[in-house]
Amino acid sequence: MTEQTRQRTPLRIGIVGTNFVSDWLAEAASAVPAVSVTAVCSRSRETGDAFSEKHGGLSVYTDYAGFCRSDEIDAAYIATPNSVHAEQAVAALRAGKHVFCEKVLATSAAEFRAVRETAEREGKVLLEAIRPAYDPALRVISDALQKIGTVRRAELDFSQYSSRYDRFRAGVVLNAFDPGLGNAAVMDLGVYPIHVCVKLFGAPARVQSSSVFLSNGFEGEGTALLAYGTFQAVIRYSKIAEGMSPNAIIGEAGTLFFDRVSTPKNVRIRYRDGREEAIPTDVPENNMIYEVETFARTVLDGEDPSPYLDDSEKTVAVIDEIRRQNGIVFPNDGRIL
Repeated sequence: MTEQTRQRTPLRIGIVGTNFVSDWLAEAASAVPAVSVTAVCSRSRETGDAFSEKHGGLSVYTDYAGFCRSDEIDAAYIATPNSVHAEQAVAALRAGKHVFCEKVLATSAAEFRAVRETAEREGKVLLEAIRPAYDPALRVISDALQKIGTVRRAELDFSQYSSRYDRFRAGVVLNAFDPGLGNAAVMDLGVYPIHVCVKLFGAPARVQSSSVFLSNGFEGEGTALLAYGTFQAVIRYSKIAEGMSPNAIIGEAGTLFFDRVSTPKNVRIRYRDGREEAIPTDVPENNMIYEVETFARTVLDGEDPSPYLDDSEKTVAVIDEIRRQNGIVFPNDGRIL
């Protein structure tokens, strides 16, 4: 955080949605002097009031249009179902607010471009909130790749048995397993390894994928092979099974391992001759602090958001192809914003 950002009047953020991710964002923001969470918008007054009380007494809104018009906020952090992200982002931008939207910012590349173009027309900052993109550990990983020689394969995995899956198995379909809300394993978890791959290596030349579906048509898990010419990246993701293996980037001179693609840590290299090297990284309790700091710098100091938006757009283009190949369709597909 620059000294200029520290000394400026804090950026006032209003949070849209009251789930656990909103809690994490509010907690991260409390550690960043350049921002202040001032309001929350919830469909329910009861949940809004509970969130407000938990986070120090925020103004509570139950009408999104009124929230967007509010003079109590400079920016909106959107953490609602995927299907309404793009629509809500456009509304906030048109109301003169900067937007920081939880991944996925949009459910298709076409929607993403529409939101991005709106931000450019309105002269407002737009960023997607996806934690590893802003975590310094990913830069450490990128810099360490030179030590393993020519990369020949990458294996990136985010497989996590959802805390809501047992309810689904019992016959209760919660939002997290409702494809009507723009949800799918690739949107919720697959986006992380795909984004990290794009961040490290750029857009792939080709994508091959397959998905496993649950009884209600929800994509429960999937695998994608991203072709880069001189190597391939294997992407695995699941909401119905737990992944136990570390992520691995395999080079001719050795293999770089790291844990938790969403919160990269425990970075190490095992060389072909058997030597092992630990690569130091900071491991904060809540790495969302880095994305909050970046958003604040982009708004207050005028940093260019384009590199982050470019990576997000390339990522959603890969997801588009995975959806096309596997017939993952959402009700809002083709919507005009």
